[in-house]
Amino acid sequence: MVVELCSDSGPFDFRDPCVRSSWSAIIPATFVVLLCFFSLPVPRPLRKLFGIIKSPFEQYLTLHEAEALDLDSSAEDKVVADEDVGVTRIEVPNVVPLWRAVVFAFLGLLETLCWMSYGSFRFINDSNNVWGGLQAFLIAGAWLYTVLRPIVRPTATPPFDLFAVYCVQLMAGVLLVGGFLFDYSVAGVPLPPTIVIFALSANLVILAALLMVVLNMPLAIPSNRVKKEDIGRIVSPEDYATLFNWFTFNWVYPLVRLGRNTTLAENDVWRLSPTMQSRPVFIRFVALQRYTLLWRLWVANSLDLMLDFSLTFVSVICNYTMPFFLKRILDAIDMKESTKESKSRAYIYALLAFSFSLIKAQADVHHLWYGRRAASRMRSELMAAIYDKALKRKDFSGIIGEKQKAEAAEKAAAAAEAAGPPKTSKERKKAEKEKAAKADDPKAGADIGKIVNLMANDANRIAQMVSGLYFIYGAPFEILIAGTFLFQLLGWSAFAGFFVLIVGWPLNSFVARRSIRIQKGVLSARDKRMGVLNELIGAVKFIKFFAWEDRWIERALDARETEMKWMIKARLNTVLFYILWTCAPILVSIISFSVYVMQGNELTISVAFTAIALFNMIRAPLNVIPAWIVQILQTGVALNRISVYLGEDEVTDQVSSLKRDFSEPILPGSDAPGLGLENASFKWNEVEEEKPADKKPDTNQNSPTTPSDEASTTVGDNVSEISTALLASTDHRFELRDISIMFPEGELSLITGPTASGKTALLMALLGEMTLLPGGKIIMSKNPSDVDQYGLMHSISYAAQSPWLRHQSIKDNILFGYPYDDERYKEVIECCALRPDLDVLEDGDETEIGARGVSLSGGQKARVALARAVYARTKYVLLDDPLSAVDSHTSRFLYERLLRGPLLANRTVILVTHHVELVLPGAYYLVRMLDGRIDTQGTIKDLRAQGILEEITHDAAAEMEKDGMVEEAPVLDEDEEKKAKDPKKPRKLIKDEHREAGGVKWVIYKSYLKASSYWIWVFLALLVVVNQLLGITEKLWIKTWGEAYEGSGNLSSRYAFNSFATSEHEIHADGYLGSHYLTSPLQHIFTTKKGTFGINWPSAVQHPLFYIGIYAAIGLGNAFVSISGTIAQYTGALRASRILFKQLLVTVVRATFRFHDTTPQGRMLNRFGKDIETIDTSLAGSLQAVNLSLASFFAAVLTVAFVFPWFLVPAFFIGFAYRELAIGYLNTGRDLRRMESNTRSPIFSDFGELLEGIVTVRAFSAEKRFLDNLHRKIDVTTKMWYSFWMTNRWLLLNFDALGAFAVLLTMLFSITTLTNEAGWAGLCITSAMGFTSSVYWACRFWTALELDLNSVERVVEYLDLPQEPPAIIESNRVPAYWPSSTTQNALISVEDLVIKYAPDLPAVLQGVSFTLRPGERVGLLGRTGSGKSTLAMSILRFVDPSSGRIMIDGIDISTIGIHDLRSRLTFIPQDATLFSGTLRDNLDPFKEHDDRECLDVLHRVQMITSTPSASQGGSRVPSTSSSREASIHQVEREDTTDSISTTTTDVDTKTTISLDTQVSAGGTNFSQGQRQLIAMARALLRRSSIIVLDEATSSIDFATDAKIQATIREEFNDSLLLTVAHRLRTVIDYDRLIVLDKGQMAEFDTPWNLIQKEGGIFRNMCLKSGSYSDLEAAAREKADKTNT
Repeated sequence: MVVELCSDSGPFDFRDPCVRSSWSAIIPATFVVLLCFFSLPVPRPLRKLFGIIKSPFEQYLTLHEAEALDLDSSAEDKVVADEDVGVTRIEVPNVVPLWRAVVFAFLGLLETLCWMSYGSFRFINDSNNVWGGLQAFLIAGAWLYTVLRPIVRPTATPPFDLFAVYCVQLMAGVLLVGGFLFDYSVAGVPLPPTIVIFALSANLVILAALLMVVLNMPLAIPSNRVKKEDIGRIVSPEDYATLFNWFTFNWVYPLVRLGRNTTLAENDVWRLSPTMQSRPVFIRFVALQRYTLLWRLWVANSLDLMLDFSLTFVSVICNYTMPFFLKRILDAIDMKESTKESKSRAYIYALLAFSFSLIKAQADVHHLWYGRRAASRMRSELMAAIYDKALKRKDFSGIIGEKQKAEAAEKAAAAAEAAGPPKTSKERKKAEKEKAAKADDPKAGADIGKIVNLMANDANRIAQMVSGLYFIYGAPFEILIAGTFLFQLLGWSAFAGFFVLIVGWPLNSFVARRSIRIQKGVLSARDKRMGVLNELIGAVKFIKFFAWEDRWIERALDARETEMKWMIKARLNTVLFYILWTCAPILVSIISFSVYVMQGNELTISVAFTAIALFNMIRAPLNVIPAWIVQILQTGVALNRISVYLGEDEVTDQVSSLKRDFSEPILPGSDAPGLGLENASFKWNEVEEEKPADKKPDTNQNSPTTPSDEASTTVGDNVSEISTALLASTDHRFELRDISIMFPEGELSLITGPTASGKTALLMALLGEMTLLPGGKIIMSKNPSDVDQYGLMHSISYAAQSPWLRHQSIKDNILFGYPYDDERYKEVIECCALRPDLDVLEDGDETEIGARGVSLSGGQKARVALARAVYARTKYVLLDDPLSAVDSHTSRFLYERLLRGPLLANRTVILVTHHVELVLPGAYYLVRMLDGRIDTQGTIKDLRAQGILEEITHDAAAEMEKDGMVEEAPVLDEDEEKKAKDPKKPRKLIKDEHREAGGVKWVIYKSYLKASSYWIWVFLALLVVVNQLLGITEKLWIKTWGEAYEGSGNLSSRYAFNSFATSEHEIHADGYLGSHYLTSPLQHIFTTKKGTFGINWPSAVQHPLFYIGIYAAIGLGNAFVSISGTIAQYTGALRASRILFKQLLVTVVRATFRFHDTTPQGRMLNRFGKDIETIDTSLAGSLQAVNLSLASFFAAVLTVAFVFPWFLVPAFFIGFAYRELAIGYLNTGRDLRRMESNTRSPIFSDFGELLEGIVTVRAFSAEKRFLDNLHRKIDVTTKMWYSFWMTNRWLLLNFDALGAFAVLLTMLFSITTLTNEAGWAGLCITSAMGFTSSVYWACRFWTALELDLNSVERVVEYLDLPQEPPAIIESNRVPAYWPSSTTQNALISVEDLVIKYAPDLPAVLQGVSFTLRPGERVGLLGRTGSGKSTLAMSILRFVDPSSGRIMIDGIDISTIGIHDLRSRLTFIPQDATLFSGTLRDNLDPFKEHDDRECLDVLHRVQMITSTPSASQGGSRVPSTSSSREASIHQVEREDTTDSISTTTTDVDTKTTISLDTQVSAGGTNFSQGQRQLIAMARALLRRSSIIVLDEATSSIDFATDAKIQATIREEFNDSLLLTVAHRLRTVIDYDRLIVLDKGQMAEFDTPWNLIQKEGGIFRNMCLKSGSYSDLEAAAREKADKTNT
């Protein structure tokens, strides 16, 4: 069209004024027409199609939508933030400033009228040139749009269509004015009339003014929820920034400025934009009902990803304009005699190159911003989804680990295979291959370690992948452009080199497939290692009691070694990849040139250097593609793991308050009144195994198994059917059968029965936490909003048998998120007998109790959990054996004040208890469990009438003996031994996590370099130097090559630019950064001079292969150096990983009790998880990348200084600007990354805590509150992460702009001063670009390095933990017989013992002295805080005396190693801890005893019976006088009281527990009673001369307890038994009793002497117990025995 209008010139002949003015008119007019067309309404038939096309381009969540969602959600929870007080709905003021609309309309109208006037003037004066007049009217039409738009659709935010029109008009105006000036200066064409010049200049001024107005408009208007003064202070300015600040990223600068001069605190960083906040984003994410997780992530982030995609292409195109302009500049300089026109053109090209550099910088910064925004959202969505799932999934905590079961099953399968027909080697190999392929596939039933890993690592990997996606879609486009250019230069021979890629592809795909298998292995091994560490850290105190640290350290190191083997495989795989990536591009260029020359073509300078430049440019995208294929595949593994987890079975909507709103239809029983079960049978939750269709039903599924009160194992492994069947014989399974019960409303109901009969299981079934088998229903309805006439919510509160407490204050634990009611709270404290405890504790109810309530005694923990259940105004209260943890005096108090008091009046209370006789008078209904069935149920009145109560009360007769329980002091909590004097702020038990300030200290660098070996880093530094020397050699060789073309004519430039790809260190495979990302742009330069180094080189025309050969040798040499560097770096990294992990592990395990009490488990796991992973992967790569970029920087500066000294003048000022920007960025980025690291820990601590207490949380319907708490924590850590990346984007934009300016200066200087010196000009410009890019990458990598070293810093911080005394002192080992039970002297002698927890604290024990003889049984008594636990602990040397000493069998225990001491003593703690493995592993971890001994001790503690037949109860005839067996464990009754059973109980035959029975982590597949029996068996097996027993029989029924007490008396005859007593009945027949009071020994004598002592502490305890006469009789009987 332009051709026809300006017939003498082509469409792009901009020398012609007609062509220039035509483009100036057509482009704005066309743009406006398109705007009008797209604003037309879509025809009805096409709306659906347009909707589908448009949907990915729609904003997922607008600012005000996000605010509204957040406000609605807050209102539902009645949790309203301070700033929301009084805000009930989001309102956005729709006020558009009138002056803006007036300015737009007035100036637009002025322009329209002027252009129309000019057009009319042209029509009248120059009637022959109609097109000239039309041009003006077209421009006027475009301006008319700018008049109407602000009037018809005024907006307070930037009108982007107007902005685009103004930009197009500005370019048109510059083209017109620039054209006139060019013609005038070059061709001497006279300027147009002054009025025209003035009008065109005024047009530019008006456009600049209009653009300034638009650029100063805010992107969003604050709603009524946001105070304007808070924007930029606590509210993120990102949403409300002006368009100018958004383009320049200036909205980030206030944070950088603050961070440059001060150490940032959490409150200094503004909150996330509502569109990024976890809660609104997750609400929308959950609402997406899509098929797959991947599709949901796409729908939630499609706009950001599409914009990232589009802007990447803009960046690539701009990048490839640079060679185009540079070639023309160098061509202009290379002219022997430059003309005015050639110089003017060169200046224009320089300005255009600068403009496109700025556009590229804008495209880069914004596509990276969109990518990072999508990544941040995805991370929040996935973390919240994982947490949300944890709140809704079935509780699989008792499941045996897959690996354990697989190993057990493999053994069984191996035995079966040995017995069966032999397999051929081919069959065996095939089976092994299939097994290996499936081995590491993600499986359901994830344990806590794996779930934490999903949140910490897998979600992070997916987010990182998304933020670097532009590599994937940018690289092919880049290859396409470069390939097109190459084809124009070399023809088809250009693609001969690509044959290398085709040949290498099978190898590439093999390595890629292998990498996926390896990645699965790494993740699986990491999960296993984290599982071991989770178990180790969770039970570290118990491990210390038994001196098992060495075994557990070895176990953790074995798991780590497995992981390291996988990591070595991964490293080798990466090296293979790297060899392919590095060599392929070099071989491509060599083969292409060789083919080109062999075809008879002359490889001229122009072709050679342009082609080499393009091959260099294509190198990065060719490298990126295979690297990112691996990344995509590995991300696919992570996505699949999360997807499998999110697909796990969930509890029903009856159980989960999160599901109720969305579920349809309502489950049967969930809307029925009351609480009960109907024809219900239950099994423990298990992962259902998907069985192939052709498999026969498992005949073993109904095989009898042993009951458990807690959880069960499941079958879900990949072993054969035969092995599964063999394994099933030892599976430890339990079911509730045929349960029908309705608990009476508003009354107290009791559940009783022997140990492991299913009492806890019945409560779990009522809560919906067991799997309901078909045919039954649960009658339960939870609706907290439904309140009855007594003010009680239709909801449940629950106190578990093992109290679940959070590391908060006692008060916060009791309130559990409910509003504080002072009167009710005080009443609860009083009725739960907590008042005396709170009076003792220095901080009262503000005392922070630590994770799992570590600083409270067992009884205190039970009563805090009880208080929590009572405080909540719930209709149903489920209490699982709270009376077992308290003394009889407190039991009676709780019964009278609480169970029969006003707090539980009109509430349905279900109490599991052995204390039937105590609570019977106040109970209305009773249920007796036996072997998973209800044996007896009915009202107390009916049962008494039938005479059944007599037997049940007899079973509990032992309860009367449970007297005068004396609670232990908080273990090892010195602060609680002090009484409060002055009211003050409560101390924090859990200290806030330490955060370093300032730069990373040299000692941290040194620690890492030492761990990875100094020699490796010396070698790597040498390789860096060689790498730079080879780079310079390559430049010099290219220069020589150019000179060798004798007599060749024009010299065409050789130019190379960096790829568009701006690498982000954390995204590359294994964190390694290839040196190809650090290649300075335009490194390779040339000149046309001859005889470099004075050597007479052969002619390049005649001997091209000589030059290609040397070039190839240099390239392959460089590749060899890079690969060697990678191998050395990986070797160092793995060495450092191994050493630092072992040091960290040993230090944490050997740390003092105090450290473990005051440090949350999540904080330690974070060190072992994320920080160790960083050291494993990215740290060595970051350090080497810094070395390379700094070396490139110095090489560039030296080259510039040598060739072109004057460049140093502008370089000094530009360098100063770089320094200022870099310091601000480094200081701010460092603080942000440290805070991000620290704020991540609480998420995992809380998550681990939640997973342990999920049953309690669901029972209270508190899931929503926990989820909201997570959203807050995610927002805090995400705002640090996101703010860091925003400062990085700010740096990128500023550095790119400075770099473009430096290159522009160099170009202008070269054009002005150099003639016929293209080589020097090329060298100048390339060095300038090398200088700027290397500074930028040095900055980027330095920050990455500091971030990675932050992980080393956190690990090194833990290497200085306070340690326990040495485990073994070689110079002072104890004899093999020590301590001897046969010694004639005192076995334990305590001499004037004084113990302080810190020098400035008062003594906890003062002047305690006593001696104990071998074989004695001694009780240790005292009220809470008296110091009895401290005394027991000091014998095991958990605390050293400040004066005095403890002698055991003649040796001062402070002079020997703690391993020697603790391994010779036995401590039985109150809370029994079991570990994953077999029962045998738990009894005898060091394999010191044979199976017979292990079975013997299990028999003695009543865990198993003497004969297999005896442990299988036969069927019984239902009879009113049948003598019923007690339980599966066959604890024989000492009487045969007749009873009447209201239901017939058939006891299923069950398999006996064997030594091979699998134990889950924490022993959760055994009841609490069974766990304590196993702990007792463990002590019996050790046969120590000294046993310290923290009375640990509280969770066992009284008959079993009586047997155990008898066992203790019989079995521990030769041992000195020191019992921290909780029951007076237990110690009344002991040899002597020690009574402590306020840290001093108040009484020490026989029980008979003490009970007779008038005014004595022990006598008073006995009098208060209510069983004084029984106790006195027992003491007299013991005294008589002793005397006789």
